Amino acid sequence: MTTPAGGSRITEVLNVQENELLQEWIAEQRQSGAARPDLIAATDLQDQGREFLGLLRQAAQSGEFSNINIPAWSGVRDLLTELSRTRARLGFAPSEVATFVFSFKQPLFAALQKAHAGDAVGFIDDIWTVTQMLDKLGLLTTEAYLKSREEIIARHQEEMMELSTPVVQLWHGIVALPIIGTLDSARTQIVMENLLQAIVDTGSEIAIIDITGVPTVDTLVSQHLLKTVAAARLMGAECIISGIRPQIAQTIVHLGVELNDVITKATLASAFALALQKRGMTVAKVSQIKS
Repeated sequence: MTTPAGGSRITEVLNVQENELLQEWIAEQRQSGAARPDLIAATDLQDQGREFLGLLRQAAQSGEFSNINIPAWSGVRDLLTELSRTRARLGFAPSEVATFVFSFKQPLFAALQKAHAGDAVGFIDDIWTVTQMLDKLGLLTTEAYLKSREEIIARHQEEMMELSTPVVQLWHGIVALPIIGTLDSARTQIVMENLLQAIVDTGSEIAIIDITGVPTVDTLVSQHLLKTVAAARLMGAECIISGIRPQIAQTIVHLGVELNDVITKATLASAFALALQKRGMTVAKVSQIKS
């Protein structure tokens, strides 16, 4: 392929020297530590590099290197986005994912230098073009990586919230929901859903909401509790709130929160005893007689 003097040789280099570029590029990744043989097989790294170069070569045919958002670059964008998401799940660091792109600069620069022998102006122009192009592609991988990590973290937080709000059936017709940690709007929704589902599944008529593990109760937490109680009542279950410590009782009174129509108990044991009585059972302490 003949290119006029002073013209861009980027497309020519990508077409003619693909295999050489690939091997030098992989060597750069290994040297930088971004290859991560503990997380990805050498064959997979080779395949990903070859696929990237093939899509890059196709995009280069458009002659547009400054705007990677045009349709001609969609294949490159899709590949880097999926690669970033996959590597985020595998445990790659964000710098290692970006290095997948940035490490391609050295072999491409070297190839362009040879292609522009005696043409300093053309070489500088092409270096500036590919620098901007690869920087934009590198930023694309970082954005995709961070978005993927945020999704993973959000999913883990949701799973942790579900695990931290178990509903336990204490007796036939009686369920308990021990709450540990802060009760915010997102968690209240999960708490409410878990409790209502447990009421339906077990046919329970009494639900004990234990807040012994809640460090502080403010106006917002009180409102969340009252919403949960109201939702349980709509399902036909009476609620008892246990774990009302002296400092929490003082805080609730100080805040002016109305709990007049909600049964409260200091401990889960006393709440359970009351629930059994409401179910028509007699609760009595049995003393052990020492011989």
